[in-house]
Amino acid sequence: METKEFKAESKRLLEMMINSIYSQKEIFLRELISNASDAIDKIYYKALTDESLSFNKDSYFIKVAADKETRKLSIVDTGIGMTQEELENNLGTIAKSGSLAFKTENEAKDGHDIIGQFGVGFYSAFMVADTVTVLTKALGSETAFKWESKGADGYRIETCDKETVGTEIILKIKGNTEDEQYDEYLDEYKLKAIIKKYSDFIRYPIKMEVTESKLKEGSENEFEQIKEEQVINSMVPIWRKNKNELIVEDYENFYAEKRYGFDKPLKHIHISVDGTVRYNAILYIPEKTPFDYYTKEFEKGLELYSSGVLIMEKCSDLLPDYFSFVKGMVDSEDLSLNISREILQQDKQLKFIAKNIKNKIKRELEGLLKEDREKYETFYQSFGRQLKFGVYNDFGQDKEVLQNLIMFFSSREKKLVTLDEYVSRMPEDQKYIYYATGETNERIDKLPQTEMLAEKGYEILYFTDDIDEFAIKMLMTYKDKEFKSVSSNDLGIEEDKETTESESKENEELFSFMKEVLGDKVTKVKASKRLKSHPVCFTTEGDLSIEMEKVLNAMPNSQNIKADKVLEMNVNHEVFESLKSAFEKDKDKAKLFTNLLYSQALLIEGLPIHDPVELTNNICKVMV
Repeated sequence: METKEFKAESKRLLEMMINSIYSQKEIFLRELISNASDAIDKIYYKALTDESLSFNKDSYFIKVAADKETRKLSIVDTGIGMTQEELENNLGTIAKSGSLAFKTENEAKDGHDIIGQFGVGFYSAFMVADTVTVLTKALGSETAFKWESKGADGYRIETCDKETVGTEIILKIKGNTEDEQYDEYLDEYKLKAIIKKYSDFIRYPIKMEVTESKLKEGSENEFEQIKEEQVINSMVPIWRKNKNELIVEDYENFYAEKRYGFDKPLKHIHISVDGTVRYNAILYIPEKTPFDYYTKEFEKGLELYSSGVLIMEKCSDLLPDYFSFVKGMVDSEDLSLNISREILQQDKQLKFIAKNIKNKIKRELEGLLKEDREKYETFYQSFGRQLKFGVYNDFGQDKEVLQNLIMFFSSREKKLVTLDEYVSRMPEDQKYIYYATGETNERIDKLPQTEMLAEKGYEILYFTDDIDEFAIKMLMTYKDKEFKSVSSNDLGIEEDKETTESESKENEELFSFMKEVLGDKVTKVKASKRLKSHPVCFTTEGDLSIEMEKVLNAMPNSQNIKADKVLEMNVNHEVFESLKSAFEKDKDKAKLFTNLLYSQALLIEGLPIHDPVELTNNICKVMV
């Protein structure tokens, strides 16, 4: 029979599709199995309105078979089959989908969904095959037809022998090349893996002969390899089951089967929405941080299914970055997909689902915090940093979502507390939410800057993550209370401010001398009331703190950013008396003491000493 040419636009589309539309060649099997499932669905639909037809689900299946010797892979279905006209219309014109037309005609029937919406899925077979042959016999037809094509050059249709209704697609798999190993599409284990990955939840059994090692009859230790037909797919996904039928172990088993993590999830979230946009989802909050979570290599996203068929392994659009730790999947029949079903159109349905998922995760975390504090704190130790990054990121646009979920170590409670808990127990005379920064809680405990606030009984939050202060700067306030660093030049305590100004004025000449000695290393030297047992400390003016200086300068291409440091002196400390005496009697010794006190303040803050040799020499001078 004469070979027919594809229409010009179809020919060009076929060439593009084979070479570029699909990102992975293994997708072809997903597409052909989805088409086979559609063919069975069509018989089901007809049986709903045609009393002469009965639909016994057990009689319908899809079979995959590979023959390595002939390099042939076949996909057989017991579906509705195609007439010669349907072969011409559906396979002769690319992107003409019989499934899409059928779906449109039968939109409201019984909730079943036709998977294939684009005719190009069939043509993905040419990514791995030199020749594609279709043998088909339509329901109610006496004649079977054979469609065959070697690609963009065209196709031919002729009658053939086929006893049963349905379709068999035979692929003549390409030979291996330097870049591609096409043999793998004839390998039993590879085919099983592809079916499990993409088509595990197709609602009809996908059968395949598999090799099993079994004990020989009559033998105690001798095994033999035998072939037996098995159903490869699970068919009924967990997310379509009634929640009341499932137990915690079912969700944990699914978590393990899908390899979402090697830990056990702290919490699962099962969502079923049957509204304007229908979707099901199972989400997990892991217990432990993945080894690559805080690296560039980590890829966020949920598995995305369309009617049980895996479309994307990592759909990042379904999760905001600050909830990127969430694992799981979403299945929807209502998403608009592009021509290859691999890339989502940016439509309202997707945004609707993403918004609902974000709100659901937030509510579940808030519930966990309220109902199971220990479990929430376990989660927070792993992923709290990500929540705080979410407060800071995008100029704080999500801070309202996250502010009630973040926690910090408390000087009073000696454990993690929320901002709400802190504010709820603030004394009436306390203006600010006070915080201190440092590498560890133990080091912050010893900071000289905390002494006065601790004496007044004010609670202090400890910031030990490098993101903490940046996040709080973006948050600015919580319940109308501003945040204030213990190292801030002004702690907002009026009576101490007045005393400090008086003592600074009293020692103005000495402080001017010290400023001259230190130059631009500090912006000023002044008396301190925050210090009780320590002689000296740094405070800062402006928005940039010392801890922020350290973080920014640790980054690549840092520009040696400096915070505006103020050197504060405890005028009631015996060291200050020695300094005053030296200033009055020996200016060189006063200069030596000034440099030592400055170095002491640097060490307290964990800042580098500019000249360690000079420091050791200065210590020696004091000792002799």
